Amino acid sequence: MEVNDPEMSVQVHEPTREEAWSLVTEMTASESLRRHMLSVEAAMRAYARRFGEPEERWGVLGLIHDWDYETGPTPDQHPSRGIEMLRQRGWPEELLEDIASHAEYLGVVRDTPIRRALYACDEMCGFVIACALVKGSLGAVEPATVRKKMKDKAFARGVNREHLLAGAAELGVPFDEHVQVVRDALVPIAAQLGLRP
Repeated sequence: MEVNDPEMSVQVHEPTREEAWSLVTEMTASESLRRHMLSVEAAMRAYARRFGEPEERWGVLGLIHDWDYETGPTPDQHPSRGIEMLRQRGWPEELLEDIASHAEYLGVVRDTPIRRALYACDEMCGFVIACALVKGSLGAVEPATVRKKMKDKAFARGVNREHLLAGAAELGVPFDEHVQVVRDALVPIAAQLGLRP
């Protein structure tokens, strides 16, 4: 489908995982941020399988959602600037809106399962990884571990505890089950995340 743009015509296409990863590695030097995006991809794929949704599309969304963060982490830049860059590359508007939905300040309603899953997985992946680093492995991270660490305000300060709880609630998955889904999704890629399974 051609998009009519006075300056150029852009061919809209469904992006592939390979295309998303290429953009991530081109734009993101930080290994920890790359690992975060890989973890969200894995969790999104797990939820796509659980809900009977298109796994590739959900995975691509999880992988690309923060690709522009390192070069512009402020609300006036992320993810709006990255979304515009993807638009110019012919990414579909629906997927761009899905990316925007994880930034509450953009006001995009999380009214679809994919948007609720991205919101739920984004913060939880970071927190589960932080717990795994302390516990020594992903397998040692239990829902009780996460709940205990959530009470420690000094632990993983950048993770909003309210978002952890709200994400599971919006997704309609009990909190402890959500922790387990995310943890189990990360175990197969533990080495890529710099963790033990």
